[in-house]
Amino acid sequence: MVAINVLLLFPLAVALAIFLVKNDAARSMLVRIGAVITALLTLVVVGIFFKDGIRLSSSIEEIDLIIVVVEVIIAAYIITLGIRSKRYVISIFSFLQTAAMLVFEFGFKEGITVETAIVFDKLTAIMILVIGLVGSLICIYAVGYMKDYHNHHKEYKERKSFFFSILFLFLSAMFGIVLSNNLMWMYFCWEITTLCSFLLIGYTQTEEAKNNALKALVINLGGGVAFAAAIIFIGMNYHTLELSVLIQMKPDAVLMIPVFLLSIAALTKSAQLPFSSWLLGAMVAPTPTSALLHSATMVKAGVYLIIRLAPLLGPTSVGRIVTLGGGVTFLTCSLMAISQSDAKKILAYSTLANLGLIVICASAGTQESLWAAILLIIFHAVSKSLLFISVGSAEHQIGNRNVENMDLLMGVSRKLAFYMMIGIAGMFLAPFGMLVSKWVAMKALIDSKNVIIVIILAYGSAATLFYWAKWMGKLVSKVNMGHKNHHELSLDEELPITILAFLVVISCFTFPLVSRFALEPYLTEVYKKTALIPIETSDIKLMLCMLSMLILLPISFIPVYKNDKRRKVPIYMAGENTGDNQTFYGAMGVKQKVEMRNWYMEEFFGADKLTFLSNVLCTAILVMGIILLIGGLA
Repeated sequence: MVAINVLLLFPLAVALAIFLVKNDAARSMLVRIGAVITALLTLVVVGIFFKDGIRLSSSIEEIDLIIVVVEVIIAAYIITLGIRSKRYVISIFSFLQTAAMLVFEFGFKEGITVETAIVFDKLTAIMILVIGLVGSLICIYAVGYMKDYHNHHKEYKERKSFFFSILFLFLSAMFGIVLSNNLMWMYFCWEITTLCSFLLIGYTQTEEAKNNALKALVINLGGGVAFAAAIIFIGMNYHTLELSVLIQMKPDAVLMIPVFLLSIAALTKSAQLPFSSWLLGAMVAPTPTSALLHSATMVKAGVYLIIRLAPLLGPTSVGRIVTLGGGVTFLTCSLMAISQSDAKKILAYSTLANLGLIVICASAGTQESLWAAILLIIFHAVSKSLLFISVGSAEHQIGNRNVENMDLLMGVSRKLAFYMMIGIAGMFLAPFGMLVSKWVAMKALIDSKNVIIVIILAYGSAATLFYWAKWMGKLVSKVNMGHKNHHELSLDEELPITILAFLVVISCFTFPLVSRFALEPYLTEVYKKTALIPIETSDIKLMLCMLSMLILLPISFIPVYKNDKRRKVPIYMAGENTGDNQTFYGAMGVKQKVEMRNWYMEEFFGADKLTFLSNVLCTAILVMGIILLIGGLA
């Protein structure tokens, strides 16, 4: 219990200390030390409790009282903010959920006991590792990034103490979400992440940042209303507030009401259509915010809840609705990513798509699909966080984040370009983990005879090839190798990028171990029947051989001959090369610079074209779910 309390409270203490420290050097050192200790605490807690897990009860009424007081303070702040910004829906949402929870707490909660407030099982261990390790690396990266950020953006007020403190508060709240079996505690931490995301997105205090932050607040508060309504419904009808008790109940028409409400909360938090606009708007924030929201925290809270609810979903009406909504998100966002040339927007749309894929797998509700969903969380977290922070550093190196200019990066920082290629490979190339998980997801969905989702998965996966291949193609094209830049990566940036690149590769080698010692025991416990790895041992051996070959590939660039006398010829450019491999003589002898550009197919897959239609479709799917629920009750 002590170790878990320290894990929960240490990032909170670091957040407070950072907020109070104004000296830049002392603050930076405090962030580094806090991040390292948080990562070590993560490993210690997982090491202690991984084998047998732990279930803790809490009869301390003071904790519930503190939570209520903090909730009221947060609600007062948000209601005031909504009135001042004239976004009255913010004030209404905050008032509704807080007032309802207070009435329930002091009027109807009496007699409802929570025997198990905290549960640490194999899934909790995986999530804590993702949050603690990836989140801590992002915090360290932020030290170097924010220094360069404010050197490049003198127009923004420097509020680094505030920024770093919110990062650590975020980590503490996420630890609370994945450890809480008490739905009231989970809801409290859930709302703290909503507030943190609002504060981080609005960091620069520009009009665009403020508007996008308010949009994120509106959507996530809406999800909070659904979460609060579900808690009250469960408490009053089933006299429990324990998530573990809820998922063991037999699905019926009445139980599906709170399950649907919790699913809505999860879909808003994980930015699924039609709730995705807040996550796209978050791109205006500094890169560490994007990396934290998209990889290790915030959006993972939503899919984590769907995974916990998986035994109640599956073939039920709510399960099919959630699966179909995730399918539409996966396909349309994959297509919209094709039309983007801004690397950060590609990462945003691909994040929405991959979250949709995780939602599909989790809500399908089979052991195989849930196996794929949990592995997707791991692979997506390490690969996407690597890509986000690599793009952030590349923007400072080459001056922008346009994919069309990524051919400059090899001439500026070979190391950064190489790490970025590892991140991209981790997202779509065999035998990296994302492709393994998609393979298993396809098999699971075929076995469950969900034909429509199988077709969606096939086309959505094919679409990912377009934008990842274009990006990697620019990185290796070497068209602008002559471009030089003396700006070096700081150690605070380079160390997390290097470690994350290593984690991308090592996760592919170790996923059979993760499956054997974590996923299979967890799935066996949840479904009360033996879970087996859904791919054959021979397939795993083949994948590991392929991965080894990829690792050996860089050896081919090592000079074999000490005095290589092979004749070097200039690159052919559909015109006479001037000799520098950068320019050629075109028509009338005019000297022209070579250009290589991708086709983005905006006329087919532009976000403006697809966003409205996909939002309408997903809204119709959710309305259908409500109708089915009402029909089931009738």
